[in-house]
Formats: sequence, structure tokens, C-alpha cells
Amino acid sequence: MYINVAVLTETRAHERRVALVPAVVQKLVKLGARLHMQPGAGAAIHLDDAAFEDVAFIADRTALVKDADVVLAIQPPALEVVNAMKEGAILVSFIYAHNEPALVKRLLDKKITCFAMERVPRITRAQSMDALSSQSALAGYYAVQLGSTHLARVVPKITSAAGSIGPAHVLVMGLGVAGLEAMATAHRLGAVVEGYDVRPETQEQALSLGATFVDTGIDASGKGGYARELSAEEKTIEFPIKHDNRFDAGALYL
Repeated sequence: MYINVAVLTETRAHERRVALVPAVVQKLVKLGARLHMQPGAGAAIHLDDAAFEDVAFIADRTALVKDADVVLAIQPPALEVVNAMKEGAILVSFIYAHNEPALVKRLLDKKITCFAMERVPRITRAQSMDALSSQSALAGYYAVQLGSTHLARVVPKITSAAGSIGPAHVLVMGLGVAGLEAMATAHRLGAVVEGYDVRPETQEQALSLGATFVDTGIDASGKGGYARELSAEEKTIEFPIKHDNRFDAGALYL
């Protein structure tokens, strides 16, 4: 007994990810999966079709999903894709149901089981499936790379025969998964890094990454490690480095 798994090529603008990478193929095959993809599914991240061994390629999206037991995607699939899926199949992708009411209704009508990756609980037992955290970490990393291309200076301190250029100063606002990765990346690049969060317990994390912590005296820690909404009084507290000349045109705010 085998399971047919179909992997869609992403069609939304600026989406470069693919729901299956070569390193996972053999693991799924050993579990009894027969894998099918659209040609060029990994082209945006420079993965040729030849890199996907033991995968059958089907160009037509309708033919790809009509016999699939499981459909894998990154972005919510188009309605015509769901219409072509067989009743009782499984869809694994980001869904963002509040933005896709028509898609959710169609999934219900066709009795398709949907694993919305953005709804996976962020708990220890589900850590290996925590797509939000993994993508947030990448977002924090990429934010520093992207921001550095717009700086009027280089990030690390550089000393040459013509003199020295001091390091860039980076201020990271919000020390969740993305913020912590941004601090770590900026520090590795040689920047002087400061971080701020309304949750004082994040100070230890900032220090462990080689950054300093901006303390405003606010404690807005909420339930489950998240922040609560600031009170009206807390919103009026002036940020202590607002007018600090360290953060001039040569600084990066994240």
C-alpha cells in the first residue's frame, strides 16, 4: 500500500520556496510514498528536476492532484486545484483562513483534511513542524542582509591604510524569533547591536547574542511568553535612544 503525494509549483508573485526538497525525498519513499511534482517546482531556488530522484513529474496541475492522497504546497492553492483534488484527500500548506474564506468553504465541501501550517501549536512536541518559527528565523536573517544593502556604510569595522571606518549600529525592535536571529546575524557581521522588547526577560537572550539591551522600564509580559498590549501611559514613555547620535544615517533599524 502506497500513498500518492503531489507537490505543487508555487505561482504567487515573489514566492520562491518549494514544499519538497531533495533531502526529504528518500525519507518519504521509505515510508511508502509515491512522489509527483510539477516540472520546475524548485527552479526558483536553483534546484533542477534532476535533483529530485524517484520523483515523477507531471506538468498539468489537474492531472497532478486528481489522484493524490496528499497535496503539499507553500501558499494556499488556487480554487481550481482544490476542485481537482479527490474527496477525502489531505492538503498541507499555509492557508491563512481569515483571508481565504472561499478556499476554506471549498475544502469543507470536498471533505478535504487541511493541515494549516500557520496553525501548528508552538509547543515542544510540535517543534519539528513549527513552520512559523523556522520562517521567522529566516526573515530575521534576511532583514539584516537586505537592510545592509541600503546602509550608507559597511557593517563591520574596517581598518585600512587610508584610515578606519567604525562599525554600523543596529537597533532591533522586538526580540521574538525573527528579532533574535536579526541580532545574531548583525553581530556576526561585525555591527554594534542593541535590542529592545517590552518583555524584560528577553534581556538575557539579547546579552547572550553579544548585544546590549535597551531598558525603558516597561514590563508588558503576557501569557505564554507573548507580550500584552501597552497601556496608554506606557505608550507615552520616550524611547531612551531616540535622539542618540549613534543612530544616524549609518544605522540600521530592524
